[in-house]
Amino acid sequence: MATLLVYSPDYHVDLEGHVFPTAKYHKLAERLKKELRLPPPFWVESKPASREDILLVHSPKFIDKLERGSLSWDEIFTLELPFQPEVYRFFLLTVGGTILASEIAVENGIGIHLGGGFHHAFPDHGEGFCLLNDVAVAVAKLLKEGKKKRILIVDLDLHQGNGTAYIFRDEPQVFTFSMHEEENYPAHKPPGKLDVGLRGGTDDKEYCGLLKKSLGEIEKQFTPDMIFYLAGADPYKDDQLGRLDLSIEGLRQRDGIVRDFAKRLNTPVCVTLAGGYARNVEDTVTIHFNTAKMFLNMV
Repeated sequence: MATLLVYSPDYHVDLEGHVFPTAKYHKLAERLKKELRLPPPFWVESKPASREDILLVHSPKFIDKLERGSLSWDEIFTLELPFQPEVYRFFLLTVGGTILASEIAVENGIGIHLGGGFHHAFPDHGEGFCLLNDVAVAVAKLLKEGKKKRILIVDLDLHQGNGTAYIFRDEPQVFTFSMHEEENYPAHKPPGKLDVGLRGGTDDKEYCGLLKKSLGEIEKQFTPDMIFYLAGADPYKDDQLGRLDLSIEGLRQRDGIVRDFAKRLNTPVCVTLAGGYARNVEDTVTIHFNTAKMFLNMV
């Protein structure tokens, strides 16, 4: 039986009342185990990424700072997270988790990481709750090892993936697609290969229609042999950080559109969950649960 799900119990880090709910990871894992009755062979625990792998994207100077715990006040302010050894280990684990999920996807057609999607991290700094860019590192590693040659990043978080767009700005083997709330963080949005900025109040019908149209446009100009999907829960209408108007059912339909696109192209998919800050954390867990269940159905 193939391993498909990557997770670590160490993803639950105490962030002292921060809006980023790391408790969602444990809640999601427990719900998947309980409701889908997935046996142990479906699961594998993530391990911290190596320094060698992280340096495929991030600068040595930045990693040295992280290892010493010597970020400046300004760097921590930009990161918008408390910085401590447990937080750094959390990000090392999430990078390792996305690398592992991508390798599973190469072998089995689908790999699902119950974490990751930290797309605001740049080579030399973290920002917007993102210290290390797990997707960028996993993509760079696949390219370096020659396992994949044409990689599509489908970023459907509430926020534009500025760090990822910047990292791959001059890389013809990577197509970065982001669909996000335009009048939201980040203020400066380095252009990806395709960016679709949404107005506040965008609902299920409009969102899903634009997504289908955008994927159709991508298909005409880029044929991927691997897809990374950042399935943010934060486009949800009751998210604390956004003003889009998607329902839980609309987000489930969104996931189905991406899954069907990958199936039509017969392309492996690495799923990461990205953001989610609903007023009720159980709503975020439900959205992520629906994403995992949708892609488990690819098997």
